Amino acid sequence: MKFGKRLKQQIQDSLPEWRDKFLSYKELKKLVKLILAAPTRRNESWRGRNESLEYGKAESDFVYLLDIEIDKFNGFFMEQEEEFVIRHENLKQKIKRVVDLWGPNGIHPSEENYKEEMEKIRKAIVDFHGEMVLLVNYSNINYTGLAKILKKYDKRTGGLLRLPFIQKVLVQPFFTTDIISNLVKECESIIDTVFPAEEAADRAKEAIVVAGEGIFRNTVKALLTMQEIRKGSSTQSPFSLPPLNLPDSDLIQSIQLNAAVPIV
Repeated sequence: MKFGKRLKQQIQDSLPEWRDKFLSYKELKKLVKLILAAPTRRNESWRGRNESLEYGKAESDFVYLLDIEIDKFNGFFMEQEEEFVIRHENLKQKIKRVVDLWGPNGIHPSEENYKEEMEKIRKAIVDFHGEMVLLVNYSNINYTGLAKILKKYDKRTGGLLRLPFIQKVLVQPFFTTDIISNLVKECESIIDTVFPAEEAADRAKEAIVVAGEGIFRNTVKALLTMQEIRKGSSTQSPFSLPPLNLPDSDLIQSIQLNAAVPIV
């Protein structure tokens, strides 16, 4: 599948409020075409100077839009990251309150209330985990889009923009996903630790049922996309993302299980 179509599909499969935060790939492609169409003659005539200005403007518009896009990615990513750190802490505090209040050794032990509240928490963790996977995928696919459009620019114009620009991208906040990746692992650890192992099969079955709906459905698609764009290949360039190695956890296994389930 061509990248433009894959990006369009990912935008459609993302959360509605995220859809205007992705790479403006079509607009960048149009600017590359304008650069190609712009005359490059640089003689001393009035017309020659005019044509040179036209070519220079097309190039500067392209670089300007790239910078605007990176600012957009950073602003959105950091806002989500901050929110996720707060939500993660709130979930941990909520689990502690439920256990302290209604757990087996709680202040007011109540098996019925305890199970009911823990089920709500489990669903909240699964949704939260899914949103974070979507954010990692957001980082991956936007980086991939930048690398591809810069490759297209260099190839068609003979320019050398990709290397210095990608070097700049590699230190941007939206590309640095360590915090989110650690939160994803902690969520998986909470699922494995807090909820009994005998519930694993039931959770996997439930995952199949809900895979066609909401965040979980989008998470499945995001994981499949990340596996595709980050799979190992002998033709990978230095600008490619490394292969995706998913952690061996019950939650990830239940998501992987859904990869075999048709999603429409």
